Amino acid sequence: MIMLTGPCGIGYKELRRLLAKKVLVTGADGFVGQALCLFLAKNGFQVRGQIYAPAELVFAGQAAQAGVELVTSGDLREVQRWGDLFAGIDAVIHLAAKVHDMSKDQQRKLAEYRAVNTGLTEQVARQAVKSGVKRLVFVSTIKVNGENTSAGNSFKEIDKPAPQDSYALSKFEAEEILRKIGKETGLETVILRLPLVYGPGVKANFLRLIKLVDKGLPLPLKKLNNKRSLIYLGNLTDALWHCVEDKQAANQTFLISDGLDLSTPELINLIAQAMNKKSGLLPFPVNILEGLARITGQSQEIDRLTGSLSVDIGKIRSVLGWQPPIGVEQAIKETVSWYQKSI
Repeated sequence: MIMLTGPCGIGYKELRRLLAKKVLVTGADGFVGQALCLFLAKNGFQVRGQIYAPAELVFAGQAAQAGVELVTSGDLREVQRWGDLFAGIDAVIHLAAKVHDMSKDQQRKLAEYRAVNTGLTEQVARQAVKSGVKRLVFVSTIKVNGENTSAGNSFKEIDKPAPQDSYALSKFEAEEILRKIGKETGLETVILRLPLVYGPGVKANFLRLIKLVDKGLPLPLKKLNNKRSLIYLGNLTDALWHCVEDKQAANQTFLISDGLDLSTPELINLIAQAMNKKSGLLPFPVNILEGLARITGQSQEIDRLTGSLSVDIGKIRSVLGWQPPIGVEQAIKETVSWYQKSI
């Protein structure tokens, strides 16, 4: 048997591994982080995943099999103690963030979001510069643009930012800091603003909607004519890969989605079709639905169902040539299949 070797007798497989781009993913044990680490490793990257506590057994096993190095770092806000986490890293994808804070104390809530989403991001960027990292990809939120779009309109990168809550404000402030650090140091920054992310492992509102459809409960949403952008987990990981690899991505801000906006009834119908069930949609006046929501203090929840939030992905398509690789119908089917296997 002939063993193919590269320089100094190193096998080509090992040589390819040594030459592979090294990527650090913060928040690697989260919903997006787990999928991203495995995706990058599968596509030839050396991946180091930062986590805050020992990983769940399933992900730990998948990571080990894929060659992902998981590093437990401890406290969110103590980057200076992360040691050699950045050593040898070419690019950082910064996912770690505080997303949900149920406190009613608005000042405390804003302080907490700023400490993690703004302060931690600045620390990660400055540590990346100190360690010679070339590029940092920051996962932000479409809420930086605002909460809703009007009929026939979509958010674009050139829109004036209009964050309306503490979470969105903390993310916008992080974006501004990253641009400043990039100009001062030469660190290439790429900002990706996301709408709602769904896929296998999804939680919160999207999972609740799947459960409602599964139970066959009547849903008084048939008359809605809104449009909302979503991003499937598989499409997001592919876009992040492009943001790490493509030279044209340097110092850019991109909005992304699946490229096909859905009304809430259309989304419910797709979920029901994937389950081979009836959707349970019933006609009901939207203004009455919204009025009931105000009375019961559920306006925000209803707004997410009745309002529009559309994203224009023309820029990432033209600059990076990126197209969502997975269609919406297939993405919904894969998400539903995961749900059915998990119950």
